[in-house]
Amino acid sequence: MSESSARILVPVGESSTFRNTVAYAVREARRVASETGEEATVHFVYPVRWQLVDEREQSVAEEVAETLDKARVWATDDLDYDDDGELASEDVPVSIETAVIGEDRYLFSPGDFATVLLDYAADRELDRIIVDPEYRPGGSAPMLQPLELELARSDLLVEEAPVERVVERSRLPSRANVSKAVTMFAGSFTFYLLLAGVFDTFNLVTGAVSAGIVTAVFSRITFVNTPDASRFVVRTVRFLLYVPYLLWEILKANLSVAYIILHPDLPIEPEMQRFRAAIWGDLSVTTLANSITLTPGTLTVDMERDSLVIHSLTQSSRDGLEEGALERAVRFVFYGRSAARLPSPAERGAISSLPTTDDTEEDA
Repeated sequence: MSESSARILVPVGESSTFRNTVAYAVREARRVASETGEEATVHFVYPVRWQLVDEREQSVAEEVAETLDKARVWATDDLDYDDDGELASEDVPVSIETAVIGEDRYLFSPGDFATVLLDYAADRELDRIIVDPEYRPGGSAPMLQPLELELARSDLLVEEAPVERVVERSRLPSRANVSKAVTMFAGSFTFYLLLAGVFDTFNLVTGAVSAGIVTAVFSRITFVNTPDASRFVVRTVRFLLYVPYLLWEILKANLSVAYIILHPDLPIEPEMQRFRAAIWGDLSVTTLANSITLTPGTLTVDMERDSLVIHSLTQSSRDGLEEGALERAVRFVFYGRSAARLPSPAERGAISSLPTTDDTEEDA
């Protein structure tokens, strides 16, 4: 592969260097195309961590569309000028494309983001990836370097746009950072005191010191979004309502499994299924996966790119999954009452059986 390419992929998101990265990418595409005669194209893509299933996601989708529109407008504007800021004299066409990717997958790790980017590049025969130095995959800045390392494992040319970072200088910390620090300190301090079990002077002091250290080290990298006190309170109340419901489901499942164990014929029908749940995000997916596991008769075995792999013991367990009661309950906790009103997994075709080892051997 040549040392440069005019077929470029740029993952985008709001950042202080977003504008300059767009300018660098389109000018690089035009420069290489003018030197090599290669067809020039720049694809601006926005990897997302959600699935479009209700009004809340629709508003987020509109924000993503606005970001991609910015990239297209800026790119078109920059193509009229050369690197010195003068009107371009050479008429070298550069195709500009925008796309949203990753809606059909659960994106958590840098490897997940790298996979969807590389798949997109392979499908469209793009040879080069330019990364915004302030790009925050999944909203988490510390993921950028691991993402670049994952991308570098491919045969594509991967580079960080050589644009100047904007250094924000302020005597006072931003409201977002203060909110993150307060939330982290309160959570760490409370957890320490709960573990200690004694609220004497020693534990109060050591707890405050420990929470302060944790806050200083982790507050800026723990939260994807700025903590919202009102949203936290609302979610906590919803979760408190969810706990008794989950305990009731666990009790019913325990009785069902106990009946099976005591039955002389042991009427079980084990099966593996793939479940594409209408949720996203680390905490919500983890909550659903653990809730399924805590309910006897079902076990979350693995989480694939776009689904949960679930082992179910009986047909009644599978019927429960297809009705989607747990899924709706988890959506209620994280997204509100309106988000719980959605078609069941069975109606959406979100659950499918996976072949077992015996099935594979029979096919062979």
